[in-house]
Amino acid sequence: MSKEATVLFDAPGPRARARHRILAVVASIVLIAIAAALLWRFKEKGQFEGKLWSPFTKWEVWDNLILPGLGNTLKAAAVASVLALLFGVVFGLARLSDHWWIRIPAAAVVEFFRSIPLLILIFLAFFVPNKISPSIAESQFGTLQRVVVDNFLSVFGVEINAGTVTVPAFAAVVFGLVMYNGSVLAEVVRAGVLSIPKGQAEAAYSIGLRKNGVLRLVLLPQAVTVMMPAIVSQLVVLLKDTALGFIIAYSELLQAGFKQVPPNYNNNIIQAGVVVGVIYIAVNMSVSRLATWLEARSRRSRKTAAKTMGGDVGAPPAAGVSLAAQAGSTGTL
Repeated sequence: MSKEATVLFDAPGPRARARHRILAVVASIVLIAIAAALLWRFKEKGQFEGKLWSPFTKWEVWDNLILPGLGNTLKAAAVASVLALLFGVVFGLARLSDHWWIRIPAAAVVEFFRSIPLLILIFLAFFVPNKISPSIAESQFGTLQRVVVDNFLSVFGVEINAGTVTVPAFAAVVFGLVMYNGSVLAEVVRAGVLSIPKGQAEAAYSIGLRKNGVLRLVLLPQAVTVMMPAIVSQLVVLLKDTALGFIIAYSELLQAGFKQVPPNYNNNIIQAGVVVGVIYIAVNMSVSRLATWLEARSRRSRKTAAKTMGGDVGAPPAAGVSLAAQAGSTGTL
């Protein structure tokens, strides 16, 4: 534990540090005892027998079930992550607009989708279009419905036959993930931009940049570094939430590894859960490591010093205007 004081934590003294060490040792002993008891119980129930673990040593199990399920999970997560980030940036910046007719509808959309459970969004996307599309097809919006499905939604596998729209499980899962996580990311973007010191924006305005240029050239580049931990955390949540796709029979990792393997191999539910859990942990840790590397690279690339107006002579520019001055060098004064 850190010995330095922070806003939310007072630096512990010698007695407090000794107490913390004792509590840590006691907690470790208790956790080890619980783990040992569980392992002993599993052994008594025969959960370590080779026949229960042997399916995961067979290539056909990985080739036919686990790897295709992992591929579907990563595909849904990748598509949903890109779309959720775009959604978050657009609606997060829209909530910062000076125009009420942009700001208020954007806030309504974000709060609406952020308040609905993800599972309900997936159900709505999967079942509702099939029920209401025939009525829309018979109305004046029938042509518009067909054009939207054929030219835009067909990319996600959505089909329309005789006026009835069919949404595949993949599209329903992606829709729910984008709407929910995109709304959360919109708040992350808004908070990240607002966290930048006001002096940065004021310095940018002082050199003639408009609000659009201030956001794009000054605030957003700095906010990305601030937002990165929250964005990564939300993307990890998004990846794990793809598991909800098994409710509508989307063949992702949980459906393939945890729902299909046990019935065919001695009902090894615990073993399948362990294997699937380890795969999820490995994938999420990989995403976190990649994001950490990108953040570190981003920080290094932004450590540039702005030149003073007198060239190499004179004092360095103030910290509050350095990035604004750099942005202004690419804009119009």
